[in-house]
Amino acid sequence: MRPSPLLDAPGALAADSVAVPGGAPAGPGAADTVPAADPDALVPAHYGDPLREQRLLADGLAVSALARDIVAVTGADRLTWLTTLSSQRLTGLAPGDGGAEALLLDARGHIAHALAALDDGRTLLLVTEAGDGPALADLLDRMRFMLRVEVRPREDLVALGALGAGRERLRRAADAVGALVGAWTDPWPGVVEGGTSYDVGLDSPHPGRAYAAGFVLVPATGVVEVVRVFAAGGLANEEPPAGVPADESAEDAADGPPAENAAGGSADENAAGGPAAEPGGALAGAAEHDALAGAMAWEALRIEAGRPRRAREVDERAIPHELDWLRTAVHLAKGCYPGQETVARTLNLGRPPRRLTLLQLDGLAGGLPAPGDAVRLGERTVGAVTSVARHHELGPIALALLRRGVPAGAALSVDVSGAADGAAGASAETAGAAGGPGAAPGERVVVGRVAAAQEPLVTPEGRAQASPAERPGAGLRTSLLHRRDDGR
Repeated sequence: MRPSPLLDAPGALAADSVAVPGGAPAGPGAADTVPAADPDALVPAHYGDPLREQRLLADGLAVSALARDIVAVTGADRLTWLTTLSSQRLTGLAPGDGGAEALLLDARGHIAHALAALDDGRTLLLVTEAGDGPALADLLDRMRFMLRVEVRPREDLVALGALGAGRERLRRAADAVGALVGAWTDPWPGVVEGGTSYDVGLDSPHPGRAYAAGFVLVPATGVVEVVRVFAAGGLANEEPPAGVPADESAEDAADGPPAENAAGGSADENAAGGPAAEPGGALAGAAEHDALAGAMAWEALRIEAGRPRRAREVDERAIPHELDWLRTAVHLAKGCYPGQETVARTLNLGRPPRRLTLLQLDGLAGGLPAPGDAVRLGERTVGAVTSVARHHELGPIALALLRRGVPAGAALSVDVSGAADGAAGASAETAGAAGGPGAAPGERVVVGRVAAAQEPLVTPEGRAQASPAERPGAGLRTSLLHRRDDGR
């Protein structure tokens, strides 16, 4: 993706310029900025007050620029084709239905791509992590064979996210200025048709039960105007031109060449530094500034909800069961697709080797861990942190992948990594150098530990609601043993 236009908004700070908040005092040579590997490096980390931005975002009063790539698939076979390649049944997608979530797995069932999919009747838009778009487009292009499909990246489109009532307000704002290309509703933490959950035996409500996220896709040149109208309540001052339905303009944006829009200029002009390349001045008002929330705010609320993210929770070994992703991204009754054997075998015969858990961290210890820092039971390493944030109500929280057999009530501790000279390292809220579970810390060393309490998201029993009560074939094996005992 291109850098977000909102990086030019007043007060916006990119991830690579965010100083360490809440950590130990930085000494000479201490790392005090976010590593370049941060998956949110191309969107604002915050606009000056991350905790306040969290509250506004949670209340549906703010918009967040999301670091996402978009790939468009056109052609008559697009929905059936993606259904055969992905973990989800996409043939039922329809314009305005909120879309669906899907995974692309490798032959061994490991997660390769996570997709938010929405279809406008002519184009299937696949939204993935920033930086993953080219690899996704290349993979799909190699799998076209003789089918009637075309694949192309859409660098002219960006994703803007909102929560709760803010989702509809954001959709109305984008629609009012003729910039709405599509709107996706996050199904997490619900269990979609054909899905299942790994919460067998967990007696507490899901921490994400109040989580209601979504995003809109708009042309990059329309971002500033969409935010301005969102800040005003979601309605533009002027009506769309007579005789031009809003959905028609959205279709033009999705399938046609870069077009003029309410923000002025085209996507090509924006890339070249034309009229739309300086959005900051258009968002100088206090109301518009209050309607913006950075990636740090979005991540804190995502972590609170236990919502997995490919750029954070997924490593080369991850399978959907470990992250409870069968809730929203896998249809257990659809036809064959790459990795399906692993999905079915783990569900029916085995247990996921690891489990995602939410950690409540001791906020009195000073520094916070970073993605990749070890989780320990006593002195034994039993997992790794995947995401960390400082929540405006809960304090420091994290997601971690633990060995499945770690007792749910066990008291844990988490390493805090820092620079090699012993100073506390990059802020856990924004650090991403380790990139995910088990990642190498590079030049960082352990400088301390914090206590952590678990809130399991995947049951230590390793069973899903759809798992059979008895291992398939167990009765047959027992019958054979009885026959041997009887001498038959």
